[in-house]
This record gives sequence, C-alpha cells and structure tokens, in this order.
Amino acid sequence: MSSFVQWITESMFLWKSLIILVLFAVTLGIAAYSTWAERKVAAYIQDRRGPNRAGWGGLLQPLADAGKMFFKEDFIPAKADKWLFILGPCLSMFTALMSSAVVPFGNSFLIDGKPVIVQGIEINIGILYVFGVVSLGVYGVMIGGWASNNKFSLLGAIRAASQNISYELAMGMSIIAILMMSGTLSLREITQQQHGGNWNVFYQPLGCLIFIVCAFAECNRTPFDLPECETELVGGYHTEYSSMKLGFYLFAEYINMFASSAVTACLFFGGYNYPGMDFVQSQLVAFLGDTVGHNVATLVGIGAMFTKILFGIFFFMWVRWTVPRFRYDQLMNLGWKGLIPLAVGNIVITAIALLSGYKLVGIWAGLAVMVLIISIFWSLRPKKKNAVLGA
Repeated sequence: MSSFVQWITESMFLWKSLIILVLFAVTLGIAAYSTWAERKVAAYIQDRRGPNRAGWGGLLQPLADAGKMFFKEDFIPAKADKWLFILGPCLSMFTALMSSAVVPFGNSFLIDGKPVIVQGIEINIGILYVFGVVSLGVYGVMIGGWASNNKFSLLGAIRAASQNISYELAMGMSIIAILMMSGTLSLREITQQQHGGNWNVFYQPLGCLIFIVCAFAECNRTPFDLPECETELVGGYHTEYSSMKLGFYLFAEYINMFASSAVTACLFFGGYNYPGMDFVQSQLVAFLGDTVGHNVATLVGIGAMFTKILFGIFFFMWVRWTVPRFRYDQLMNLGWKGLIPLAVGNIVITAIALLSGYKLVGIWAGLAVMVLIISIFWSLRPKKKNAVLGA
C-alpha cells in the first residue's frame, strides 16, 4: 500500500488527473456554448438579435436546449435495429471526445519542482492518433443511418461516408508536408518547434488552406453539410432520431469543431506559443519567482491557445452563414480532382525546398510556379459554346 501511495505521489497522478478532468469539462462547456454563439453570430450577420430570453443575453439558452432534448420523447422506429440505433450517436459522441486527448493546450505547470504538462496524454504519434479517432467517427453516422431503416437516413449516411473518406485523403497529405519539415508525429514537438513566431502557416500556406477546407468537410459543416441536407434528404442520417440521441449527434458536431480548431492551431498557428512569449515569461519569473512565474506564464500560453481555438470556431460559424452549400457532385469533384492534386503538388514543392536548403523561399517560389502553371492550363482549356434555343 505504501508503494502505491509513493507511486501516486512521485508520478503526480492526482494532478495529471485533475488537468484531464478540467480539460474535459472545458471542452464540453465550450461545445455547449458554441450552440449559443452560433445563433448569436447568425443573428449578427442577418441583422437580428438571436436568443435573448433565457438568461441575460440568452446565456442560459444551451441549458434550456439540453433540458428540452432530455425530456422529449425518446422514439425508436418499430423496424429499426434497436441496439445499433442506440450505438450510432454514442459512438459519434465518444470519438468526438477522444480526438482532443493528445492536443497540448499549454506548456507545463511546476508542482513540487516536477513538470505536469497541460495535455491529456503525450504520445510520439499524436497526429496518427487524431487521424485514427477521426476515421472512426464515420462509423457512428453510418451505423445510425443504416439502423434507422429509412432510405433517406441511409442516403445521408452513405454521403457522409464517401465525403469523409475522400476528404481524409487530402487532409492526410496536407499534413505530410508538415511532418517532412518537423520530423516528428508528436503534436507537442510540432508545437514547440514553432516557438518564437516560427509558425508553420508561413511555410505551408497551401497545406493550411487544404487542411481547413477538409476540416469543414470532416465536421459536416456548411458548405459541406450534404449528409444532413434538409432540402434533399428530409433530414439526413439523423432523420429518425429524437431526444438526447439527436442531441448527441448535434453536440458531437460542435465538439468536432473544437477539436479541429485545436489541431489546426497546433499544426499551423503555433499552439500555445505567442509573440513575445520569452519576454513575458522572463518578466513573470523575475517578479514572481521561478515556480509561480513559470505557472503564470503557462496560464498565459493556455489563454493564447484557447483564443486561437475560439477564433477557429468563429470562423466555422462565419463561413456557415456566408457561403451556400455545394451540390454533391461539386463536393466530390473538389475533393478528388482539386484538393488531392494540390496536396500532392505541395508535398513535391516542400521536398524540393528542403533538399535545396532554402525552405521558406523555396516553398513560396514553388507555390508561385504552381499557381502560374494552373493559370496557364486554365486559360487554355476548351471553351464551351453557349447552346442556342431552337438550334
């Protein structure tokens, strides 16, 4: 028993567990209030007020929505596969919550002279873990659509599966260029390499753009929300769902937005790093001492990380209420004929730039040549003649 207590003390198990629980609670809280923020952003764009009845400024609206979902009738269709019908939304929620476990939200806290990182788990293949969990998320949608025994739900689920598969390819290839530059699969090491304003977005602007577009498709957000397109499919893969099962599907989308914004911040925007970080930390250490100053500096870094995440979530909402959805053939053409070739070209450009030794200049020069070539081929494409009625 004494050895077990000693292990808990030396491994800082309780402090690490506390950090994991806090991160889990913050993730759920941000996802819950993203529903309120979405309606406020939509109202601002459309020149109206948005929710303003439940609490001051509508701040209690997420709690009201949760109560409404919880107390509504839980209906299961007679011909549905009951256990798979229940498993679908649970799996979507589970995979959404797992995806942010390897994201470094901050540097580390010093407790009794020992560092405790602000991260759920630190593994040297963090980005592979994220992709593995994200790829499992499509099973929740597919199982729910198939188990509903509804043709519209099944069509929505098939759309989601084909969409996620096609855009995961482009997303994976957009990250390969980052891995070539950093030489690691660990999200924490990738974040640490961007210290001092050396953000990857300056080296991989095309990769960042491809990753963000694919993140929209992976989260089923407009303009890629064809799996739940009410104008075509009545309601998509969750047509037959009600009560908290429907709430799980809707809530998983906002958790995925949070996780996508966090991973994007770590890969391309420095994560918890911010301009002047060394100066701020040195001043805090000078005024507050080594331990307290280091911990306060870590809190500032956590604030910078969550600022980037919240801006990413706002960007998701901004695009939703600005851009109309694509047709399904346009969506698939963009993934297979647009983003994948661009991602392959970005990998080639990055490899040539790394071999030449001129990383930054070489990548930007290669992108300029790529844009020039694409523009020339686009201008030389055969023009379609306008059809004349009666001809």
